[in-house]
Amino acid sequence: MKETGQKLIAQNKKGRHDYFIDEVIEAGLVLVGTEVKSLRAGRATLTDGYAMVKEGELWLCGVHIPEYNEGTWTNHSPRRERKLLMHKREVSRLIGTLKESGQTLIPLSLYFKDGKVKVEMGLARGKKAHDKRASLLERQASREIDRELARRSRGRDD
Repeated sequence: MKETGQKLIAQNKKGRHDYFIDEVIEAGLVLVGTEVKSLRAGRATLTDGYAMVKEGELWLCGVHIPEYNEGTWTNHSPRRERKLLMHKREVSRLIGTLKESGQTLIPLSLYFKDGKVKVEMGLARGKKAHDKRASLLERQASREIDRELARRSRGRDD
């Protein structure tokens, strides 16, 4: 039976907090069997992840996929570099963008899509400390507005 739908494995919440995300790209990953089994158990860390260019290809680095518990000597190395699978046009466009601007490519989420492991990458610019504070204040203000609107819609005008 073929697997369908999407199942989230890991998310990089800190990525959206520390960076302005300009563009979101979906890419496949080259994995070994024990990595897939470890991911099916829902274990991965994207916090320190980034993509780098090596010989005209994009590689995902710093992503931690722990060793599979039932694995033998064939187990994978947890922090190894993994090749990103994308169309050649997309890869060359991204490489050009990364070289010309001060942007980086970071993983935002890792998920199964129709049985295959996909990674959502964000073309990102770093935030300064005052930008982070501003986005926190903005999120807090919108939360308070939503709370007030919900309170008024329930008919309680305190």
